[in-house]
Amino acid sequence: MDPLEDVLSLLDTRSHLSAGLVAGGSWAVRFEAPDGVKFNAVRRGGCRLTVAGGEPVQLAEGDCYLLTRPLEFTLSSDADAVPVDAGTVFAGAQNGVARTGEGEEVLLVGGRFSFGDRARALLLDSLPPVVHVPAGSGEADALRWALDQIDQELRRRPMGSSLVARHLAVVMLVHVLRLHFAREPRTGSGWMAGLADPVVATALTSMHTAPEHPWTVAELARVCAVSRSTLAARFKDTVGQGPLDYLTHWRIELASERLRRGADTLATIAGAVGYGSESALSSAFKRVTGTSPRAYRNRHRTG
Repeated sequence: MDPLEDVLSLLDTRSHLSAGLVAGGSWAVRFEAPDGVKFNAVRRGGCRLTVAGGEPVQLAEGDCYLLTRPLEFTLSSDADAVPVDAGTVFAGAQNGVARTGEGEEVLLVGGRFSFGDRARALLLDSLPPVVHVPAGSGEADALRWALDQIDQELRRRPMGSSLVARHLAVVMLVHVLRLHFAREPRTGSGWMAGLADPVVATALTSMHTAPEHPWTVAELARVCAVSRSTLAARFKDTVGQGPLDYLTHWRIELASERLRRGADTLATIAGAVGYGSESALSSAFKRVTGTSPRAYRNRHRTG
């Protein structure tokens, strides 16, 4: 698996589709801070997106965006429109469509993505508050295809339509993230920034493909066809930590996920994530998280 696929799978990425929004004339809808990552796509017309603390973004037909922070936001026709509460607007939705203003010049479809409890540290903190994907961008064709399929599933309602639409929304999320990586490859630091460096990306992919392997910097350097010093320097510069530190933290993420969700013994988990014994896993786990694997498992089971 590649790092992006690994992280999205580990975070139990799910999509939740909401009613569409049809608007016309002068209108504005104010939304509370979303739980998870909000997304919208403009299927017809255009509007303004204003996120708390940020500058307005003009959205055109075919554009979409991700809102990666829990911030209030407003969709509107213009700066002078008086906002109404989104809860009131969507409470009156009929046949999967909410309406506001006068007319039908604008159509938006959207929803949100929810993730596991490690999403902010592993993914969301590395993204800007708003990821805007213009219609003319490189991934636009793939996004339009996914949106067209979602639209058909929700309008025609064949068997399993909600499930298909939710999976298509995750496909759309992957394309949006790909576009963001291509457009702003060195935003911040972390594994996402590392994917923009071909040498570091090779090391990351190797570790994600076989996290249980007893990797050394020398072996990773051979895989990447560079010297140990070159790999160590480039990895630290882009990811913010050395290759083996990254590997330790990723192994602990994998172990944490298995502790939260399964009943495997600590010895089984230790072997699966690259530790030769239960005690070796316990030592690394406590060093990284500040708690023991057993205490971590008990806390999450109680939760």
